[in-house]
Amino acid sequence: MIFSSYEFIFAFLPITYIIYFYLNHRRLTEASKGFLVFSSLFFYSYWNIVYLPLILSSMLFNYIIGNILAKQNKDTKKEFSKRSILTFGITLNIILLGYFKYSDFFIENFNFFAGSNFELLNLALPLAISFFTFQQIAYLVDSYKQDTKEYDFLNYAIFVTFFPQLIAGPIVHHKEMLPQFANVRNKVINYKNVVSGIFIFNIGLFKKVVIADNISIWANNGFDNSTILTFFEAWFTSLSYTFQLYFDFSGYADMAIGAALIFNIILPINFNSPYKAKDIQEFWRRWHITLSKFLKDYIYIPLGGNQKGNFRTYNNLIATFILGGIWHGAGWTFIFWGFLHGLALVVNRLWKKLGLRLNYVFAWFITFNFVNIGWVFFRAENFSDAIKVLKGMFLFNGVMLPSFLEDKFAMDTSSLIFFGNLLKNLKGDITTILILMICFVIIFLPNSNYYLQKVKSSVLSLLVVCILLYVSLYHLSSYSEFLYFNF
Repeated sequence: MIFSSYEFIFAFLPITYIIYFYLNHRRLTEASKGFLVFSSLFFYSYWNIVYLPLILSSMLFNYIIGNILAKQNKDTKKEFSKRSILTFGITLNIILLGYFKYSDFFIENFNFFAGSNFELLNLALPLAISFFTFQQIAYLVDSYKQDTKEYDFLNYAIFVTFFPQLIAGPIVHHKEMLPQFANVRNKVINYKNVVSGIFIFNIGLFKKVVIADNISIWANNGFDNSTILTFFEAWFTSLSYTFQLYFDFSGYADMAIGAALIFNIILPINFNSPYKAKDIQEFWRRWHITLSKFLKDYIYIPLGGNQKGNFRTYNNLIATFILGGIWHGAGWTFIFWGFLHGLALVVNRLWKKLGLRLNYVFAWFITFNFVNIGWVFFRAENFSDAIKVLKGMFLFNGVMLPSFLEDKFAMDTSSLIFFGNLLKNLKGDITTILILMICFVIIFLPNSNYYLQKVKSSVLSLLVVCILLYVSLYHLSSYSEFLYFNF
């Protein structure tokens, strides 16, 4: 079950909503919490119930370790023991994540370097394991710092499994979530939140099924189905994925925020117009904000941050983003993508230290194109696919021009300029060009966060919701996972 499905929109969400608030209305608080946990676990196991014991055992383990850490006194005699418990908890979480996500990657590389022939495990990646693992590691660290309160297991289960944020984030902290569930005012229906939640949910649904899923056709043709790409084909391939990823993931974030809001729960903003950024540091303050904050708080700062000299700072940045790349996927392309972004942040710091500044438009142009080229490695199955796209982008495979221009150019046919269907290998046409141009316009418009603050109960709001829902449902003809489900 995914947000962009008939089952979720017309069955799971309304039924869960009605029963949850009915139980709260009857003052059956514990029952309402239990029902919400049960519903969230049903939502999670709808894909594959085999992995339900995995998330349950992970929750129980981290709840026990977190409580032990929270109850430990701060005296120096127990500090070593406390650190050992924290290390043990984090290590087991990483081992669990590593076993399912990185076993085959490790075996493949071991076979390559050692000349061995160990069989791959071919494990299916449990849904959301990267997100709930990071979220629970953060909980353990916060417990170690005495920043958590003692909650019972039911409250902890709500924190981990709350279905709007369970599968692909945002990565939340217990202190952001549990007080909201404990707030008495949040146990009654808030019609303003219902209106705002439905409105933002429909914006996200439109982003996903109308924009992202349609653009994905050209990205898939370019990356997966073409053996060679000419200049325009390569750029349209990379731009298609750049926009697909943005509208797919920000669409999920909008739907998560909207679904949570109708339950009177406010999730943190995860996107803030990242493609408007004029440098790479600003990009990471706008893109997947909760992951960026996690990497900063739990990896970059513990490594020393920027407190131990410039050389150490630059190494910390690169190391942090390499780990961020590994978190996204088990492959050298992800590692290289993380390295590129870490290196870009180092260059950005050096640039600012020199006091240099660029014109806003030029700065945006450089940043956007760097991000776009970086996504090529993020999307490619291997380096060969990435190089295939990059060779086209940098004119190694020539330029295909429309056929009607052939008579206007007196050129040798052996040159790198050809004539024919401009986007033949993408199976694209003028629609491709128009839609990507519209995407460029959309990324500079006020974002979903802006409209969330402005929406009011009115005929206009209802009309907008109905139009968005109708168009989205019209395109909701096939099952399409969110891209971040694979991470």
